[in-house]
Amino acid sequence: MRRYLGTTGARGFVVGLSGGVDSATVARLAQLAAPGAVVAVLLPCHSDPRDERDAMLVAKQFSLPTATVDLSATHDRLAADAQAALQWLTPQLRAGASAEVLAAGDPRARIPAANIKPRLRMTTLYFIANSLNYLVAGTGNRAELAVGYFTKYGDGGCDLLPLGRLHKSEVRAVARELHIPAPIVERTPSAGLWAGQTDEEEMGFTYADIERYLEEGPQGVSPALAMRIERLARSSDHKRELPPMPDPD
Repeated sequence: MRRYLGTTGARGFVVGLSGGVDSATVARLAQLAAPGAVVAVLLPCHSDPRDERDAMLVAKQFSLPTATVDLSATHDRLAADAQAALQWLTPQLRAGASAEVLAAGDPRARIPAANIKPRLRMTTLYFIANSLNYLVAGTGNRAELAVGYFTKYGDGGCDLLPLGRLHKSEVRAVARELHIPAPIVERTPSAGLWAGQTDEEEMGFTYADIERYLEEGPQGVSPALAMRIERLARSSDHKRELPPMPDPD
């Protein structure tokens, strides 16, 4: 992290501090790499109050400077305006070419609005980073990157991924070495996209499952689970690649 900072000419790091072990670990690593040049940003958006409490626990433990931007009202206004535009557009789409418009009761219907949250957070982090000539340190780990469990141009939008080669178990091990508070290390992982949401429930398998698959291959898990992981990996290829362009010839 220190070498990359020198290569880019940036002065420090901005980290979105969510209250989870990944962001806490990245914030502490950033502080060690760039002492006195790290800002931890709290970005509540209809969030569980525990998120902010745990984030502040980490910030106080390591004397990290913090900034808080409550995105709840911004999210609501943008989601309402976008939904109104979609409602106006929907009859035209149905009258013309075939198009799938998700019904309100469809579980997939909450994803578009939920994904506004990480995209607003990314925008805010980059505003602060650009203002300070800092870099945005992302918090994704190896499992999340492998199956695309991140929002494109949301939490996937960052300048570097310090944990990108580490399994969740390894992140926890590093966190313990860094003296991250135990309640954060052991906390159930959640992206906070909606009330009660957890990473493992949404993915449909545990971090231990994906770790076995990545270390041992398909034979390390059940055939059904291997197929699900591979399907998620294929369908999320676009998240890990630059936008395609026509071939030069």
